[in-house]
Amino acid sequence: MHSHDAPVAHQFDDAGQQQEAVTLGMWLFLAQEILFFGGLFLTYAVYRSLYPEAYAAASHELDITLGGINTAVLITSSLTMAMAVHSAHAGRRKAILGWLVATLALGGAFLGIKAVEYAAKFEHHLFPGPHFQFPDPALAAPARIYYSLYFAMTGMHALHMVIGFGILLWLIWLTARGRITAQRAAPVEMTGLYWHFVDIVWIFLFPLLYLIGRHG
Repeated sequence: MHSHDAPVAHQFDDAGQQQEAVTLGMWLFLAQEILFFGGLFLTYAVYRSLYPEAYAAASHELDITLGGINTAVLITSSLTMAMAVHSAHAGRRKAILGWLVATLALGGAFLGIKAVEYAAKFEHHLFPGPHFQFPDPALAAPARIYYSLYFAMTGMHALHMVIGFGILLWLIWLTARGRITAQRAAPVEMTGLYWHFVDIVWIFLFPLLYLIGRHG
């Protein structure tokens, strides 16, 4: 028999084996996510090598200040998420709630800033489509490809943020009900791995989309 604080599913021999399975499952999930985003990064690299001038010009139309703020916001959210995991292992419910709410707020700030950026792109007709306009008509065609990738890559990243947002709300509900304890910290720990992965993806997106070529 296992204690109520450390339930073990019937297919596992003990809590240690269950934890290993949960961790392995999350890492396998993240591995396929790496393959997914890797395809987008490879596509970006190929087209950038073909149209370096257009990509450099297109990157100048992005708001580097908002992008930099969002980078700082996500790095900070990784810290608050790590603190939530630490508090979960220590069984400190109030601290878990506080750090999860802080992470949620930072995630919301990121999405809000990204919405402002998207609105500006629509306002200036930089969304790929029939009304797309680029300051330099000679570079319009490859610039359209750049913005197609920009919206695809940042859009998928934002979708992962929204999913993480929902998971955080679920964790806050579990914690408030006392269902997250030192012996049952796996949901917070696995969410932490997911959240850190999403943050790392942005750490690659920011220099690729905002910084490379701006000196030109």
